[in-house]
Amino acid sequence: MTHPFAAWAELDNGTVPVQGGELFYETAGEGPAVVLIHGGMLDVRMWDEQFSWLAGSGHRVIRYDSRGHGLSSTVTGDWANHDDLCALLDALDVPSAVLVGLSHGSRVALDAALAHPDRVSALALASPGVSGRAFTDPFVLEHIRAQVAAIGAPDGMERYVEHFLRMWVDGPHRQPSDVHPGLRERMRASAAATVEAHADGMGAGMPIEVGAADRLSGIRVPTVVFDGDLDSTDIAANAHAIALAVPGARRIRIPGAAHMVNLENTALYDHELRAFLSSLPHSRAGRH
Repeated sequence: MTHPFAAWAELDNGTVPVQGGELFYETAGEGPAVVLIHGGMLDVRMWDEQFSWLAGSGHRVIRYDSRGHGLSSTVTGDWANHDDLCALLDALDVPSAVLVGLSHGSRVALDAALAHPDRVSALALASPGVSGRAFTDPFVLEHIRAQVAAIGAPDGMERYVEHFLRMWVDGPHRQPSDVHPGLRERMRASAAATVEAHADGMGAGMPIEVGAADRLSGIRVPTVVFDGDLDSTDIAANAHAIALAVPGARRIRIPGAAHMVNLENTALYDHELRAFLSSLPHSRAGRH
């Protein structure tokens, strides 16, 4: 596989087995381990910008497609994303890692920190989902209902993806024409590829989660949470809840961005992520 980062960093990619399937991953760089966990309906490509500089800045950076996404296995039954993550760490000989997630990726990272605390050395959570917290924002609920209605329709895939973009790229405060067309098309391509590749797995199983909403105070690792000022009230409430409950957690509001904070205000997000990683005790970040 040709890769834009291969010229300056030795890139390794492949698959690792998990119960009932396999996960696709890429890793590059040397040093403390940092795992990038993508958002729902997306894949490893949403981290291109961060993967590049992390691999060249003294970290072993790992990114992977979650089950039912990208190049990983289609869902065939109930599964636990946090256990899949630990299987990946085992296969790559990573004792513990900093987990960097966005949206559903943050949800997985929180569950992993609670279910496998010895494997997680720090959390950087963007636009966070939290298992056990229901959506309440009317804007989000409207588009979820529209997604459900699209399933099985002749143009259902296109409609399903468009409602994803309305919720999680445009957000409640913008029209599609207000969003950079390159970003919107990039997210559309990833979401459409995942829906097409994994349509057979829709409804085939349910994710097993830990119910992090009621357990956030039990997290005992350095934590930073990012949320965009143009995102839904649900995500703002999640970010607030994490900052309030996780001991020592810090919340950073990202201006001029909705859900995809790492791609809409990349300079500020990268600056703050670099600062967070630099603040961590070297021995706690995990080595390969």
